[in-house]
Amino acid sequence: MYKFEVYKDKAGEYRFRLKASNGEPMATSEGYKAKASALSAIEAIKKNVPDAKVDDQT
Repeated sequence: MYKFEVYKDKAGEYRFRLKASNGEPMATSEGYKAKASALSAIEAIKKNVPDAKVDDQT
């Protein structure tokens, strides 16, 4: 099962990472000053990811 993990970085900002079912990190966020902002970003991803397109720039 995938999960989002919220944590504080060394600079004191809130970040999150998306982890795969095997525990490996798949994606990490930018830093947020407020925990609520990080949680809002997670909710936006959960809502909008099914419609995300792939932009292959290779």
